[in-house]
Amino acid sequence: MFEQRSSSAQPEPFANPLLQGGPVIIETQGVSRVYPGVTALDNVNYRVYRNKVNVLIGENGAGKSTMMKMLAGVEVPSSGEILLDGEPVSLSSTHQAEKHGISIIFQELNLFPNMTVMDNIFIGNEFFQRGRINVDYQYQLAKSLLERLELDVDPLTPLEELAIGHQQLVEIARALSKDTRVLIMDEPTSALSQSEVKVLFNVIEQLKRRGVTIIYISHRLEELMEIGDHITVFRDGKFVAEQEVSQVSIPWIISSMVGEKEKQFDYRCAEKGSAVLQANGLTLLHQNGGYSLNDVSLTLHQGEVVGVYGLLGAGRTELFKTLIGLLKQDAGEIWLKGKRMEHSPFAYRLKHGMALVPEDRQAEGLIQLLSIKINMTLSSLCSKSFLKMLLPIRDVPEDAAVKEMIAKLSIKVSDACLPVTSMSGGNQQKVVIAKALMTHPQVVFLDEPTRGIDVGAKTDVYHLIGAMAQQGLAVMFSSSELDEVMQLADRVIVMADGKITADLRRADVDREKLIRASTPHD
Repeated sequence: MFEQRSSSAQPEPFANPLLQGGPVIIETQGVSRVYPGVTALDNVNYRVYRNKVNVLIGENGAGKSTMMKMLAGVEVPSSGEILLDGEPVSLSSTHQAEKHGISIIFQELNLFPNMTVMDNIFIGNEFFQRGRINVDYQYQLAKSLLERLELDVDPLTPLEELAIGHQQLVEIARALSKDTRVLIMDEPTSALSQSEVKVLFNVIEQLKRRGVTIIYISHRLEELMEIGDHITVFRDGKFVAEQEVSQVSIPWIISSMVGEKEKQFDYRCAEKGSAVLQANGLTLLHQNGGYSLNDVSLTLHQGEVVGVYGLLGAGRTELFKTLIGLLKQDAGEIWLKGKRMEHSPFAYRLKHGMALVPEDRQAEGLIQLLSIKINMTLSSLCSKSFLKMLLPIRDVPEDAAVKEMIAKLSIKVSDACLPVTSMSGGNQQKVVIAKALMTHPQVVFLDEPTRGIDVGAKTDVYHLIGAMAQQGLAVMFSSSELDEVMQLADRVIVMADGKITADLRRADVDREKLIRASTPHD
């Protein structure tokens, strides 16, 4: 039973706790978390400094999210204790953590698509007046929160109508609606555009001025250097180092994260073959008017890596989903190796050599209740190597293929039969990539393939994209990171307002051109 909050007190949207106690607000002593076959955290002593932005960084599987889940009451330690203001506390549920003033914004969206924005902000935390939810009060408070986040959306809008980046801002608004002393942000900018990231940073500064402590996890190193006050590094489930951000550099961070395993990516141009995919005049009308895609034409060749850059809402995801058949275009043609595809269903295109790694791995890339192995092989179950006439799936070739893919993508897992939810976010993303590659595609679309992935794992993905091109595959990926697009692509397509505004060879690409072409204009 959720605790009822009275709306008569008229609280501010952002908490304003009093500064008290010493410099450390949260401390863990000897905390470990053990899962079957995996030690996620090993005897960790971790400190969170009061009224600071406490950056926590490490490779995928380093234990960052596990630590945050324990502080937020989602998980409980296998051993050790958590101190809040110097006193031991038991955080056995999110409700209990919130009573102590600790809220979390999860890396993966934890929202209800079929409910309104307002209901998502206040669910389980409603304001009551005379035994009933005060809808008018909640509406005004939700509107105020959204305005502070510069999100121009009516609170009564169904959440499912918003883009992922806007849904992320709703998640942030929900955390800010509570009386928060410590706010945990786990990859809060992974789905945000650059302008939205700036808004979030302004909100963080407001929160600091009001005495709120921030724990901030991100794999974007420049972002951490800009927003962070104090940095802590985890590696392989253990505490490695802590330091003031002003005293460290990006090379120090990378070295602390990966130790002697630091990897480098060297671009190598693959030999280009014939055209494998062509699209002419693709047009997709937006449900609210206007265009999601506006007369888009492109060609992909064997061995070519094409990067797609654009701001949130530019049409990158819509382009990928239209090419692979998940969205039906209103006009235009699609050709794969000379075959017309625009009227073919998704399953047909998958079978004939097209594969997609979606941006939203949780909603579209994985089935949470199933194992790592089953998630990895879902799209290739009809492969002749796995089936023999109408007999059940043959475990031996399936197991061998899964084992090979785990090694190739450096996926951290002790047993492929464990639930996919037992993995870190970055390793889950690698499972989604593996699922696409196991269909033996000719064309691979990767929509933000490195979202939520650490530096070392990013390099693994970069090498994988390069290897696919060397093998003659046509690769098309989208990214909101300029440096990533410039580092990986043979050719860069820029999109704005559903149109291709630039198509640049690698030698002609620079930051100014990409930024200028990505800015929507009449």
